[in-house]
Amino acid sequence: MLRSKVAGIGYYVPEQVVTNNDLTEFMDTSDEWIQERTGIKERRYGKKFEETTTTMGARAAEKAIADAGINKEDIDFIIFATLSPDYYFPGCGVLVQRELGITGKEAGALDIRNQCSGFVYGLSVADQFVKSGMYKNVLVIGAEMHSMGLDYSTRGRNVTVIFGDGAGAVVLQPTEEENKGILTTKLHSDGTYAEKLAFISPGAHGGYHQRDAEEKIDYAFSDAKYGEMFVNEHMLENGLLFPDMEGQFVFKLAVQKFPEVIREALEEAGLKPGDIDMLVPHQANLRISKFVQKRMGLSDDQVWNNIQKFGNTTAASIPIALAEAVEKGAVKEGDLVCLAAFGSGFTWGSALIRW
Repeated sequence: MLRSKVAGIGYYVPEQVVTNNDLTEFMDTSDEWIQERTGIKERRYGKKFEETTTTMGARAAEKAIADAGINKEDIDFIIFATLSPDYYFPGCGVLVQRELGITGKEAGALDIRNQCSGFVYGLSVADQFVKSGMYKNVLVIGAEMHSMGLDYSTRGRNVTVIFGDGAGAVVLQPTEEENKGILTTKLHSDGTYAEKLAFISPGAHGGYHQRDAEEKIDYAFSDAKYGEMFVNEHMLENGLLFPDMEGQFVFKLAVQKFPEVIREALEEAGLKPGDIDMLVPHQANLRISKFVQKRMGLSDDQVWNNIQKFGNTTAASIPIALAEAVEKGAVKEGDLVCLAAFGSGFTWGSALIRW
């Protein structure tokens, strides 16, 4: 049976290290407060006006392509997951194609906007392309440059202290080896509480939030017949051009859905939690990872966490963590690796891979 395997993997994080203490210059917070709530000690920020989501994705992709032992021109299809694209449109898929210098082949490019679970969704899509025989070398990238769009005031600290910049990538190829490659992927979503973790402006809603209706907030727009909805003065004056999160709600849902989707994948493959050699969760919050670890009955050696030094890099967090685990020898050939993510939407998913 034809399966897809991870033939190459790589990651890139910017050089600039931003500690918790660095953030105290801009907001009322502390190293102790941040570590207690998130487990984060530091994160990386890209170079302003020099690095972008696309350029970081390209650097990670180059490493994955080299690791796969192929040339850039061999890439048949590109899947790019991010919530922080260089442009509102076009997406980063075509931009990274250009950055890599492989536009001549005119290979397809797909952008995925599933935030924290974007890489798992991208991996699942790539898996179907490879298993069907449609493509032989699919490049899957997760990259984020959060630092360009956060609120660096005390008002935004609950969100801002969490996020960092970086990118990770894999190359998927077909394999006929028994018990090798991606065994299964599971994807889910529930949009009921979409606004609990969202970046709603700019957008076609004119800055309205679900809770605005509940609180009967009246927006004083001008009487212009068209326009003035995508970006307006109300958004600028009230700090609405930043992400918003109800942390406790997200935490409670995450610790429920993470174990569910991991067990779902294991059950389909006829395996149990103890069979996992390495769980690589989306690096959302160290407290969430520890909670899931305990719920699944896994040891410290069976879970890879690096949020302490990179923060939450959203779509990039799983490929960065996985690449680092491989680099350090924590993931070896034949190991059962489980990837799991939960994030805005809400969307969540898992993937089981025999390395």
